[in-house]
Order: sequence, then C-alpha cells, then structure tokens
Amino acid sequence: LPHEREHRQPLEIDLTAWIHRDAGVVDYRGLYEKVRDAADSPALFYLEELADSIAARVLEDPKVQKVQLALRKPHAAVGGPIAYAQVSIVRERDG
Repeated sequence: LPHEREHRQPLEIDLTAWIHRDAGVVDYRGLYEKVRDAADSPALFYLEELADSIAARVLEDPKVQKVQLALRKPHAAVGGPIAYAQVSIVRERDG
C-alpha cells in the first residue's frame, strides 16, 4: 500500500540457517547485518521480495547451505482482524 512506503511498518523476521557440518562457527552478527541491509533497502516493497533478498545475501556465506525465513507484518491492514501477515520461504545453495 502507498502509505506503507512512506511510513516504516513493524516487521518480524525469523532466520534459520543450515550450516555444513565441517564449516565451523557462523558469525551471527554478520548474518544480522545481511538481514538489516536487505531490510533497509528502499527498492524492496513486498515481503516476498525482501525474503528473497535476505536469502540470497545469507547464502553468500560459504558456510550456509540452506536458509529458511519467515517474515511477519503484525496487524497488517487487510480489512479485518488478523494477528499478522506472513511469508515463509526456504532457499538452498545451488550445487
């Protein structure tokens, strides 16, 4: 909706990353930065676009083999009472 582009909306993001067993330790601060950078992008308008952008950024980390994301918009303006609108995706590294 147009007003959502002008006024930042609350957003909840759950991230699950599958790590190769020989990869060692993952820097969760680095993963958070990737999520934050994607969320701060002014070009992404839809939860689906944001989820894909986050997944692609997280999969840039060679230790991450697979990622699952759930993005929730609490009290989304859909014309009725709902707790949230949610998009969930799973993406895997190619090859």
